[in-house]
Amino acid sequence: MSAPLRVGLIGAGNNMLSTHVPRYLNRPEAMIAACTEPFAANVARIKERFPDLPKIPFYDDHQKMLAEAKLDAVVISTPHAYHYQQIVDALGAGCHVLCEKPLVCSVQEAKGVIAARDKAKKIVLVSYQRHYLHAFLVMKTAIDNGLIGTLQYVDLQQNQNWYNNQKIANRWRIQKDLSGGGQLNDSGSHIVDILLYVTGLEPEKVYAVQQSFDLGVDVNSAVTVTFKGGATGCLSIVGNAPFKGGSVHEDITIYGSEGAVFYRQLGQGSPRTPFIEVRRFDSETPVEVTGVPEPSNPDENFLAAIAGKEPVLSPAECGLRVMQLSEAAWKSAERGEAVAVSTL
Repeated sequence: MSAPLRVGLIGAGNNMLSTHVPRYLNRPEAMIAACTEPFAANVARIKERFPDLPKIPFYDDHQKMLAEAKLDAVVISTPHAYHYQQIVDALGAGCHVLCEKPLVCSVQEAKGVIAARDKAKKIVLVSYQRHYLHAFLVMKTAIDNGLIGTLQYVDLQQNQNWYNNQKIANRWRIQKDLSGGGQLNDSGSHIVDILLYVTGLEPEKVYAVQQSFDLGVDVNSAVTVTFKGGATGCLSIVGNAPFKGGSVHEDITIYGSEGAVFYRQLGQGSPRTPFIEVRRFDSETPVEVTGVPEPSNPDENFLAAIAGKEPVLSPAECGLRVMQLSEAAWKSAERGEAVAVSTL
């Protein structure tokens, strides 16, 4: 039996502790071998929550960890603006990379990551967990199998009480030099990604109007998109909605020549099971979608892809597509005119 993969953690904040670390513990094919975290309070917290981890070395600089810890892979969960350099450095050190969303903060950075990945011949996976969830697997399977025909129009809405939550706590997510952008680059990144992923659409031209209120980053975004192939759509990303905590309300409808896919997730209340339905013009009742893959998660896919057992289901190209739409929206809102993705 081969030795387990040595995995290094870059960042030890809430997301790393609640999501990624538990997934790597007690996995025979992987072991957490080192961690980079500059804040002593976060180091103390991860040691307290996971008693076995104090045995690993902790660093305050990711480059030192990469140079000394002899790692096979890294998991990155840090402020968005740090991702690009951390990814490129990890690839240069011979590591596979799983990075939290958004992959990076510009189209050129995304292209740089893809080039570095190809040169290193390593895996880069963006932790877009929706790629692995049942409702979105149903959507993608229905569209891939042609159940709604040729895609024509998309209507997407996301609402969250992001503005108040971030402002009251003065979190790094509203500091542009750390976050790279506002709600569109935060929760909005997830819904933009899943739209592009399940449809396979690529943005071609974007027109956007944004509101920032008293912040230096976007809060609300009204975005019109023309996609390659002729499909169009409207995206509403609202960061100032009256929901509790981090609860999110979402509504996605994807229209095709033969039917449509409907998805809705209520932001609060119970139960929160997503509503998903596929309808066709030639049927009075919803269409059953068969052959839907089993749900998983990004970390499982990361380890399986490294072992050559699965393809990467949320590759760096997904991060590039999201940044193409997002960066075009920011530039359009700034200029007051439509922006072609090809100019980025």
